[in-house]
Amino acid sequence: MGKLQSKIKYNTYKYRTEGYVEENGCTNVVEEYKQAHTDAVNSVTALNSDICVSGGRDKMVVAYNWRSGDTMKQFKGHDREITKVACVFGSNQFFSASRDKTAILWELNGNSQPIQQFPGHDMVVTGLAVNPDSSQICTGSRDNTLCMWDVKTGECLQKATISRNLVTHLCWIPRESLFLQTSEDKTIRIWDSRKLQVAHKFPVKQHIQTYCDVSPDGYYCVSCSSGFGGEGCEATLWDLRQTRSKICEYKGHFQTVTSCVFLPNGLSLIPAIATSSYDNKVKIWNQYTGACLFTLPLDGSGPLVSLAVCDTSSLLCASFNSGIHLLRISNSRGLQMQEVAKF
Repeated sequence: MGKLQSKIKYNTYKYRTEGYVEENGCTNVVEEYKQAHTDAVNSVTALNSDICVSGGRDKMVVAYNWRSGDTMKQFKGHDREITKVACVFGSNQFFSASRDKTAILWELNGNSQPIQQFPGHDMVVTGLAVNPDSSQICTGSRDNTLCMWDVKTGECLQKATISRNLVTHLCWIPRESLFLQTSEDKTIRIWDSRKLQVAHKFPVKQHIQTYCDVSPDGYYCVSCSSGFGGEGCEATLWDLRQTRSKICEYKGHFQTVTSCVFLPNGLSLIPAIATSSYDNKVKIWNQYTGACLFTLPLDGSGPLVSLAVCDTSSLLCASFNSGIHLLRISNSRGLQMQEVAKF
């Protein structure tokens, strides 16, 4: 269907911290594409440099060309809302998890029917990670369990249960048999997928850990936390190498931080991390100092719930009220970020 309309958006948000003032007073055109979903979007990920995959309350998984504003294909197979989508970048296959207690495998170039289904949890599936060669997935749930699955056969290979370990997110570590897990028990764990055993547990945080991401080199991970009124509401950088210590915290959001991602090298002059929050803002941080480099409010979006890096200068942000926002990051006049489209 392509682009529907454009509108002028004025952004004059100011952010001040430790004597640093950042202001974005420019006027930019925000393209409004055909909506990908009819209700809140819960998760988005990049399938390749042109196509993203998202899932939402409308029970649909959608493949969307974010460059052209076209819906590629819609996938229906879950009975309840989608909680997570995940894939290996550059693959033709992707996965979804749902409140219906299952995960499903889909193929972009096949038909719109499920290729494989993974039932076995007793409650909503809230974590979903794909191993580097897409041969296995791990799912986690509010039932305190994690399951390893064979993608080809749909067989549950292993299952592990830890009391009070209500899973919030899973993320595979590149080129490793290890993956990260965040939990409502305020803990970040490293799991060994070969035996589905905990290999390391980071010091317990003060608030629920909502999300995690791993740097492309596998050296660092970042997690983020729940909170309100600025209490909690932070992201934390951890060293995944021998020390496995806390390096830095990123504080400045005023509500729960829902997503955190490492930005590609070269996107900014220094290594940087992006976060999204229920406070309707996306922030970019200096990875090593914790300084906030830029804040972009997405007015009217409602809570922001998921971030995905889709190329070397573009970021997708899923929201409850206004679909998926396409954000562009540039360094032409210092680090800047602006909304260029939404769908």
